[in-house]
Amino acid sequence: MGAVQSSGHNLHQFAWEPAQLERVERIFMKELIEIGGQSVLLIDMIGNIILNCDNGHYDKDIYTIAALASANFAAVSSMAKIVGEQDFSLLFHKGKNENVHFTKIDDDYLLVTIFGSDVALGDLRMRLTGVVRKILLITGQPQNT
Repeated sequence: MGAVQSSGHNLHQFAWEPAQLERVERIFMKELIEIGGQSVLLIDMIGNIILNCDNGHYDKDIYTIAALASANFAAVSSMAKIVGEQDFSLLFHKGKNENVHFTKIDDDYLLVTIFGSDVALGDLRMRLTGVVRKILLITGQPQNT
């Protein structure tokens, strides 16, 4: 298995090595899926899926979700600039049965977490903060605290 290449808006290039993806997958499983997350997608800002982890029962179209998630995040980022913000680093959509949480990792990557109403949003957000830190450590990127 070769490295996965990604190029984002700031022309930063990063090649994901298989061992890095395996470490991120273990983090997703332990921190997000085991607490009730249904699916976790690591995508680039144009909607390409870098990594997908799920609970083994999630059967939705993740490719469409990834494409729409990146478009949604781009639209909200543009809205942020209009209201005078640099960007909004996270988005949350609450449904009756399923919820979607978006977390910007850096200028290149977005984390999309799909979870049910049985998962506490506060707990999820705290865990996502740690997950993002761990991903940045794995990739060797600077962390914004």
